[in-house]
Amino acid sequence: MQQDKHPEYHPVVFRDRAAGYAFLTRSTANSDHLIEWDDGATYPVVDIDISSESHPFYTGKARKVDPEGRIAQFERRYGSTSDQPDGGSDA
Repeated sequence: MQQDKHPEYHPVVFRDRAAGYAFLTRSTANSDHLIEWDDGATYPVVDIDISSESHPFYTGKARKVDPEGRIAQFERRYGSTSDQPDGGSDA
């Protein structure tokens, strides 16, 4: 491993503001903000928009995908082009 080519890998707290959830892990992310963790030590904190605590897929609140496909939606809305004898060309 070459020296001075890799970023510093250190403990960092990631905080999900939407869910009020924070977790301590190791990362190369940097922050000027500090937080005192449960162990009494001070760590840099990185605020994130979404985590497994607030993401709809992990919380079970995900929207259901419409079972009707895009082509079927288009055909229902605008009609099918299969009724034209020459394959749909206007020439």
